[in-house]
Order: sequence, then structure tokens, then C-alpha cells
Amino acid sequence: MSKFVIIGNGVAAAGCIEGIRSIDKESEITVISAEKHPVYSRPLISYYLEGKTTLEKMNYRSEDFYEKNKAELVYASAEKIDLKKGEVAFGSKKTKFDKLCIAAGSSPFVPPMDGLDSVKEKFTFMTMDDSLALEKALKKDSRVLIVGAGLIGLKCAEGILERVGSVTVVDLADRVLSSILDNECAAVMQKHLESKGMKFLLSDSVAKLETDKAVMKSGKTVEFDVLVLAVGVRANTQLAKDAGAEVNRGIIIDTKMQTTLENVYAAGDCTEGYDSSIDANRVLAILPNAYMQGFCAGVNMAGGDSSITNAIPMNSIGFFGLHCTSAGSYFAQGEGEVYEEKSCGGIKRLYIKDNKLTGYIIIGDVTGAGIYTRIIREKTDLSGVNIDKLKNNATLAMFLPETRRKMLGGVV
Repeated sequence: MSKFVIIGNGVAAAGCIEGIRSIDKESEITVISAEKHPVYSRPLISYYLEGKTTLEKMNYRSEDFYEKNKAELVYASAEKIDLKKGEVAFGSKKTKFDKLCIAAGSSPFVPPMDGLDSVKEKFTFMTMDDSLALEKALKKDSRVLIVGAGLIGLKCAEGILERVGSVTVVDLADRVLSSILDNECAAVMQKHLESKGMKFLLSDSVAKLETDKAVMKSGKTVEFDVLVLAVGVRANTQLAKDAGAEVNRGIIIDTKMQTTLENVYAAGDCTEGYDSSIDANRVLAILPNAYMQGFCAGVNMAGGDSSITNAIPMNSIGFFGLHCTSAGSYFAQGEGEVYEEKSCGGIKRLYIKDNKLTGYIIIGDVTGAGIYTRIIREKTDLSGVNIDKLKNNATLAMFLPETRRKMLGGVV
């Protein structure tokens, strides 16, 4: 019998529990959770504020998940990993482990801001507790200033727009969703968001805060009642670093989710793992990846053999009915072929290089996105693909018969 410990209680931790139990049905599992909630789906916190879901429906697994999997859930903050003793310390207690998985997630990055301490109603927007705290501060006439036009900031804006007086979003970048959209696609999304009532100040940043007023570097001022800081996140790596693990922007892991420490694995947003779209390591902080990494780590911790070699960045998100899906990596103009197709209120861009699809962005009709993602994951050679069908409407019909047989397990 082994003793497994998991630090963290998000989607990666749930995957780790299920990975362990797919191999080992009996050994002891302890989950140390800094958040005092059972595992839930974090992307739903904005939908809760919008009234589209409930706290109960946000649960990622059933109420008896831990009991069914014979996992002990401890609400505490892990403070230290002692490799020599094989222990994790939390509060005044310690627990032994034979195999450890660090699934500690990430935390909001709050940049130094002159006058931030003078702001009473200020919030981050990453957790269920953040959402509940923000909800209490909102009033029908609230003027909300959101710093950050990325995924977190814009989902927050969508979630609260109909229950406040105004929402203004500021970002140093020159476009919305700058980490996943290029300039033209970002412009399509920004136009849609503005049509719903959002206001933007881009290529600008807060120089100073004065209780209920933000003075921008451009000289503009924005008056507000509620401030939301959604500049970005940072991987929670300190525990691993203190224990001696190699850390960069995330905890370095191999394709089996093993850290540089013996018997210590890591999974989810706190990690930096292999991205097949660029053939290098980087942080892939997305929910599906967190679960896959967690499950893979759990299998290996329990003595199985699993690896992930086809992880890629991907996002599927929507704002007020306009869907946006992207995956893979893009390249600079002139480095390959960029196919573009525009429709009413939408756009599709496919990035093709060295006869392979390296990435795509679709806003609007996302039909075929799953096939595009598979092509990128598997690094499919497009010499056996009908390129016109690939560009216009991706279906299995664009592949040669022998390729379809392989993809469908021998069935055409």
C-alpha cells in the first residue's frame, strides 16, 4: 500500500485522483486544499454572476466524489515539502507521502499601483470566493473599472455588465485577448463587446489611483466605484522551488508529469510542460490540459505508464453569443500561408507552414474546430488533404480514404 498526497484541489487534482484510482483502488490519498470548497469549474464563476448557473451546478464532480474515491480532503494551505522525511507540512500538522503531486494552480498577479491601498472596493477574479465577494459589492449604478482585457477580465465584464451601471476595461496591450488573438480577430471581438455596452481604454495603463478615480498614463481619468484587477496570473511554484525542483515560469515537468525531484509530480496551471505545437516547454494554463496532466500524473504515481506528447494551447470561449475558438501557434507574416475567410460578424484564420496546420483562430461559426485541433495535435501532413475543403469546412471527407480508415480505426 502506498500513500499519495496531492497539493491543490482543482481540476488537475481531480484528474490525479481518478488517474491513481484507475490503477490503484485501495492506497491512501490525501488532498490538501487551500480553497475551502470541493473541486469546482473555475470558468463558471462569471456565469454565476450573470445568473446562468448556480453554486451547486459549478461543482466539477459529484458530492460523494472524495468518498467514492477513498480520498481524504483537508482544507489547509500546504507550507513545506520535506523530501528527506517524505512529508508535507500544513498548519501545525504533517502528512507522509510515497508519491506527491503538486497541483497548486496559479494566483492573480497584482502589479504595483500607486494609490491601490486607497481603494476600498478592489477585487481579483479567479476563484469562487472572488466571485462571491465581488457580487456583494455590485450595485445597479456601480461604475466598474477592470484592469486587464484578457480572458479573465473580459469574462468578468460579461458576467457583471447587466447588473451594473457601466464597465470600462483598460489594458496596456493594443487589443483585447492579446494572448490568443491577432490584431484583426481582436478587432472583430472588440467591436462585438462594444456593441453590448463595454468601454475600452487600450494601449494605456493606470498611473495612479485616488480612492475612486484612476489617472491613466495617457492623462485620461476614469471614475469608478469598484475596481477589478485582472492583469494576469502567475504559476504557484514556490513550494516546489523551495523543495529543490527546477522552476521557470512554471514547475518543469517531463511528458510523464515528473518534476526534477524523485517521486514528485506536478500538473495543471502551476506547470511548464511540453507543447507539441512549438516543440518546446511552456505554461499551458487551460482546463482540459489540467485534467489530462492530472490524470497522467496519477497513473504514473500509481505505477502505471502514461505520457502526454500532443498537448497544445487551445481556447474555446464565448461572449454574448459570439463564439471564439483558437488552438496551436501562429507565425509572423511571410513565414507561411495564412488563409482568411470573413463572414458577417465573424472571421476564420488558418496558419499553414511546412505543409502542416500550426494554428487557427475562428470567431463566429466554429464548425470543424475539433478537426482542426486534431490535425494540429497529430501534426498531420496536409499533402494527403483536400486543402480547399480544409479551408472552407473541415470534415473527414477532406482526407484520403486510407487516412480516414486510420483515423476511424479501420472504418471508412
